[in-house]
Amino acid sequence: MKKLLNGLALALFFVSLPASAQYPTKPVRLVVGFPPGGGVDIMARLLSQKLTELWGKPVVVENRAGAAGNIATETVAKSAPDGHTLTVAFSSYASNAALYPNLPFDINRDFTPVTLVATAPVVVIASPSLPAKNLAELIEYARAHPGAVKFASSGIGTPVHLGGELMMQLTGIRITHVPYKGIAPAMTAMLAGETEITFAAVLSGMQHFKSGRLRPLAVASRSRYPGLPEVPTTAEAGLKGFEIDYWYAVLGPAGLPRPIVDQLQRDISAIVNAPETQASLLAQGSISVGSTPEELTALIRREYELWSKVVKAGGVKAE
Repeated sequence: MKKLLNGLALALFFVSLPASAQYPTKPVRLVVGFPPGGGVDIMARLLSQKLTELWGKPVVVENRAGAAGNIATETVAKSAPDGHTLTVAFSSYASNAALYPNLPFDINRDFTPVTLVATAPVVVIASPSLPAKNLAELIEYARAHPGAVKFASSGIGTPVHLGGELMMQLTGIRITHVPYKGIAPAMTAMLAGETEITFAAVLSGMQHFKSGRLRPLAVASRSRYPGLPEVPTTAEAGLKGFEIDYWYAVLGPAGLPRPIVDQLQRDISAIVNAPETQASLLAQGSISVGSTPEELTALIRREYELWSKVVKAGGVKAE
């Protein structure tokens, strides 16, 4: 009887342990909705390496590209809420919900936000051929020449495209959208003089700013980017409400136990805010964050509401 009672006590002890004390119990999948080599994939692989080292369990990146990232997102939404299937989401996670009315998941119901990993400041970029040396001059020129200024995007419905729509809605100007199949060809078009402006992550344009082949007019963040200290924010340049930082976040399926969420947030935050990781991310044009789940939830809600209005007002239809 004593042995039986001791055994029961031990069993009860392990049952009462928080989920985080037992997590992870097997390999963890980080599902990514984009091909290898892109910004989201790079972020996921950084996390996978560091978390594998920290946990002693494999953390494997699984690329499930297609449908603007929605295939990967659906995979995670339908997975078991045990923390062993997660996604590294891009900021298009919120805008896709506004663009695609019949998604097989609900971003506000079917996921557990864990942490905002990092942000990538967006820069309003101009070709030197454009007779505008700053953002105010760009808006003035575009207002005086409706439709004459062409802006390059990485495709219809992408965050770059929506950035152009937002600028038009905030200022009343009319600029002409020219979509390309990705940011690389969009930047090539800028360099070739086929288009005059774009809205791209700082890393996409940094080498061209240094060479003088492209001009950064403003950073669409609340504060200036450390790598471009002389470039004002859009608010400083007179355009309030134009804040479109790209972001990377970790999410799990709905119902993820809070102890696992807390452990993930704590571990990922420690990783991204370690000095060597901060330096590595900054070199890639990103700024470490490591937010709370509540802060990420609020960000997603704000972004969804913003892009829903932009998509509706602009009549934007996904490809």
